[in-house]
This record gives sequence, C-alpha cells and structure tokens, in this order.
Amino acid sequence: MMKLKNIFMTAASLAIGMMTMTAQVKPGIEVLRDNGFASLQGKRVGLITNPTGIDNNFKSTVDILHEAPGVKLTALFAPEHGVRGDVHAGDNVENMVDAATGVPVYSIFGKTHKPTPEMLKDVDVLIYDIQDIGCRSYTFISSMGEAMDACAELGKDFMVLDRPNPVGGNKVEGNLVEKGYESFVSRFPIPYLYGLTPGELAMYLNEEGLLDSGKKVNLEVVPMEGWTRDMTFAETGMPWVLPSPHIPNAEIGLLYPVTGILGELYCMSIGVGYTLPFKLVAAPWVDGQELARRLNALKLPGLYFRPISVKPFYSTFKGENISGVEIYITDKESAPLSLTQFYIMQELAQMYPDKKPFEICDSKRFSTFDKVTGSPEIRKRFTKNYKVDDIFDYWTKDDAKFKMKKSRYHLYK
Repeated sequence: MMKLKNIFMTAASLAIGMMTMTAQVKPGIEVLRDNGFASLQGKRVGLITNPTGIDNNFKSTVDILHEAPGVKLTALFAPEHGVRGDVHAGDNVENMVDAATGVPVYSIFGKTHKPTPEMLKDVDVLIYDIQDIGCRSYTFISSMGEAMDACAELGKDFMVLDRPNPVGGNKVEGNLVEKGYESFVSRFPIPYLYGLTPGELAMYLNEEGLLDSGKKVNLEVVPMEGWTRDMTFAETGMPWVLPSPHIPNAEIGLLYPVTGILGELYCMSIGVGYTLPFKLVAAPWVDGQELARRLNALKLPGLYFRPISVKPFYSTFKGENISGVEIYITDKESAPLSLTQFYIMQELAQMYPDKKPFEICDSKRFSTFDKVTGSPEIRKRFTKNYKVDDIFDYWTKDDAKFKMKKSRYHLYK
C-alpha cells in the first residue's frame, strides 16, 4: 500500500512539474518571488485574493506571502465569494480568521465594499492578485478600485500582481458607463469589455483620475512575463481555477459577456442551472432548430449556433424541458461577443412576437439591466423594434476613443 501511495505521489509531482514547464506565462506572483520580494521587505502586507491567486504549481499567493522571508502578511481581504472561494455568488462575506495561516480576513463584500481605516491600520502595502475575466460587470475590478481609493486616502501603497485578460488585450466592446448608472457591476466609466489586464486597468483608473477621492495611489504593478495581447488563456499554459461558481473554465469566461446581460432578465435560461453556464439560450417555447438556423443565417463572424434541448437542475426553468441554441466561439477576435445576446433576442422576437424578452420579464429587472449595460439607452432603443441595428451605433460609439486612450497603459505587446 505504501509503495502504491508513493507511486501516486510521484505521478502527482510530475504532473505539477509538467504544468510549470509547459506554462508560457509567469503571473505577477512568480515574478515577485523571483525578485526575492524586494519591494515588500520589512513591510506589513495586506492581500486581496481568492482561489485564483496561485502560481503555476497551484500554490496560493496567501501561502507564498505568508512564508516569504522578510514579509509580514498581516491581513487578508475577501471579495465576492471569499478568499478561499467558499461563499455563494451575491452572498455577503463575513470577517473571519484564515484557518491555514491564522491571518485575519476582512470582508469587502458585505457591510462595506471598501477597506476601512481600521482594516488597514496594520498594513503598509495592499496587494491585489485575482484572475479576472475582462468584463466590466464582474465585481472583482470594482473591489480593486475601491481598495485603491482607500489606500489613496490613507497614504498606503497598492500593488497589483498581474494576470492575463482571458478575452485578450485588444477586445473592446460596449458604451462607457454613464452618470447615474454606476454600480458595483459597472463601477467605472469603461466599456463592457475593456481589453486591459488588472494591472493595466489599475494604472488607467489611477492616472485618469477615476478614483472617488480624486487622489492617486502609490501604485506598483508587477507585470507578467511571456503574455501577449492576442493570447487565448489556453495558450498561456497556466492552470485555470474557477473565479466564481459558474466560470469553471476559461472558455466559459469568454462566454460570460455573450449571454450575461440577457441573463439579468431571468426570462430565458442562459445555462446557469445546467452544465453549460453562459453557453446557451433556451426556453420551453423555443424551437431550437429554427433559432439555430436563423442565427447561423446571419453569418455572424466567429460564431456558430447548435440546437440543444436541456432540463435545468436549478435556476430559471428548473426541471422543465427547454430548447434553444448552444453557442460556439470559433474566433474570439472577430466575434461580436456582447452583441450576440441581442442578435438572439432579435431573432426570438421575430419568431415569437408575443414573448419578447422585455415584455415577459419582471420590469423590476430593468434597473439591473440598465446598470449592467451602463445606460438606459440600450434597453430603450432596442425595445422599439427589437433590432440590433437600433443599438449598434450607441453600443460601439466609445470603442475607438477608449482603444486609443487605453493604449497609453499597455504593459504588453
């Protein structure tokens, strides 16, 4: 039995070693470690992270910093889902003590989204290390911005350990968030897909004066090594750890902006509650074969639609037989990711005039929809005729200007 156990342990070690050898990209935590944690020596360190904060051998940034010579890890800060990923989406995170390290954990997704002076009293530098998915409505970048603002106000240093943007570094889609429509799912005036890494976005927020206090934080970004703007996540060779329960792999992360806006209406299943979160659109009344035919006839670049029938295990249409389309991204650079759900709604409105999405959903959902799109104009313009042409110019109006502005903060080619 002991011999067999040793064989399994050896195999596991080899597998982890192989992951490191095949990784083309070093995340910021590895670069920081390779440099001997030089900028953290003698400092009290706070860390905002979750299970995605790992090196290429799956070791948590929490444990790496806790063991780092000359570094004192004094506080952990829990965003949505918690530091160890054990809190359900949307649920409040509570203050606690991390069992593995004994370090106190402060919630920044509960009574406050912003670290308080009391939370930061034993911190000299606050570090952010989270694998994001490159979409404005995903709340981790809101947590990062709030933390930067707190540090700016208190004169604390802020560091970002950089990670890839799975959508890539070139993709920009969606109008900027407008005044009065800021929220934790649209915290800053940036596009829905913003084409920046967490480190680059932090630089953008800092230098463009977008922190609430109007102050700049003393910011250090530890760049990755080996990442390029056109990379898919698979090409990085890095391990993927789900950043939230419904993003189990990088492909689903790429699909989040394809159906997530429609999902806010809760009138169609987008696969949350089945085994394909964000990868399908379906309902009991839909003819999946006809919907797939119509969508493929549009010849949308980089996309293919396959008819599918499922029975969700939970959430929208739990236990019902529903039909619709499964979405395949064949080329992420050319695919109109965020507009895809509007093309689907357009075709459904033509197929089923009595079941137009905004007319069968609870109107109370409109407020959240508007916050996610950053403006009421998208909903108002689209619902006039249920035509993508009616929102296309508005959805894309800020793309060129933002691309030019964001290029000043690019750390990678």
